[in-house]
Amino acid sequence: MDKMHSGKYIFAQLIEFLPQKYFQRLVMKYEGDKYVKHFSCWNQLLVMMFGQLSNRNSLRDLTSTVSAHANKSYHLGFGKSITRSNLSKANEKRDPQIFEDFAYLMIDIARKKRIVKDFEIEGKVYAFDSTTIDLCLSVFWWAKFRKTKAGIKLHTLFDIETQIPAFVHVTSAKVHDVNAMDVIPYETGAYYVFDRGYFDLKRLNHITQIESYFVIREKSRLQYEVIKDQNTNHNADGIMADQIIKLTGYASSRKYPGELRRVIYYAESLNHTYVYLTNNTEISAYQVALLYKYRWHVELFFKWIKQHLKIKSFWGTNQGAVRIQIFTAIIAYCMVAIVEHDLHLNRSTYEVLRILSASLLDKTPIRDIFSKETNMDENDAQLKLNFF
Repeated sequence: MDKMHSGKYIFAQLIEFLPQKYFQRLVMKYEGDKYVKHFSCWNQLLVMMFGQLSNRNSLRDLTSTVSAHANKSYHLGFGKSITRSNLSKANEKRDPQIFEDFAYLMIDIARKKRIVKDFEIEGKVYAFDSTTIDLCLSVFWWAKFRKTKAGIKLHTLFDIETQIPAFVHVTSAKVHDVNAMDVIPYETGAYYVFDRGYFDLKRLNHITQIESYFVIREKSRLQYEVIKDQNTNHNADGIMADQIIKLTGYASSRKYPGELRRVIYYAESLNHTYVYLTNNTEISAYQVALLYKYRWHVELFFKWIKQHLKIKSFWGTNQGAVRIQIFTAIIAYCMVAIVEHDLHLNRSTYEVLRILSASLLDKTPIRDIFSKETNMDENDAQLKLNFF
C-alpha cells in the first residue's frame, strides 16, 4: 500500500476511501450533472471536503486556496475550473439529496467497521440531542426563529459504540426538540439516551411500546409513588437509590400508565446528584448512570464538528446549500473514521483529523505521518480533556 501511494497527495489518498461509483449512481438518479461541462458533483464534493478538512473560513478563503494550488487540481480531483461563482452556484442549485444519501451510505460503512466486540453494554446505545447553529437573519431569512435571529438545528442520533452519527435531521431552530423524537428511526431492543429537554411522557411511552429502552433525566416536580425500593447496596458506585415508581399526576399517569425505574446517582467528581428515569429493569443501577454518562459523546461530536468541519460559516445561503455543507461534513467525518479503522491507526477520530488537516498536500503514505508518534503528547491529552 505504501508503494502504491508514494507520490500521491494525502488528500488524494483519502478520497480513495470514498465509494465513487455509488456516488455517481446517485448523481445519475437525481440528474446532478445534467448540462454540466466542467464542475461536476464529484468535483464539488471533493472541493467542499477539502475546505472542511483544511479549516477554510469562507468560500473566498477556500477558492483562493484552491487557485493557489491550481497545478495540483487534477491530482486532487477538483476538475478544471473552480471559482467562487461556480462553487456557490453549485451549492445553491444542486439537489442536496445526492449528498444526504451518500452521507447515509458512509454512515453505514463506518458503523459496520467500527463495532466494538467488548462494548460494556449489550445492544445498540444511542444518544439523541440537538445543537443550534446561529445564522445571519438578513442572509438566511428562511431560517428565522426570533425577532432578530436566524438559525438551524442539527438533531443527531449518535451511535455511542461506533462514535458515528446514525441519523441526522436538519430543521429550523424554532422546532422544539421533542418534535424531533417523532422522526427517530427506533430499533427494538436499543437504548436511547435523552437530556431533560426531551422529557415527553407520551413519546417515551411510545419507546416502551415498541420494546426499546430509554434513559432520561427526571423533570422537577414529577408526581409519583414508590412501588418498590430495590435491594441495592446504597452508595456503591455512587448509587443512592434504585426504585420502581408509578406516576400519580392526572395527565402524566395517562401519558405513561406503566411503571418506571428511578435511579439516583451521586457523581463524586462533580459533587452533583442526578436522578434518572428508565423503562429497563434488567441492567444494574450503575449501568443506567453509565448510559446517561455516554450522552456526553454527542456533545463532544457537536463541539468537534463545529470547530473542525466548518459548519458555522456556510458557503451558500439557501436551504439546499446549507444541507449540502452539513452532509459533506458528515461524509468527511465518516471517511476519517473509516481511514482510522482500515489503516489500524489506533487514534481517536478527532486526533486523526487534526493530524490529517495539517498534511493534506504532503506526498507521503498516510500511515507514515502517524508512525512518527505512538501516543498523544501532553498538549493533545489536554485538548481532549478540554472537550469534556
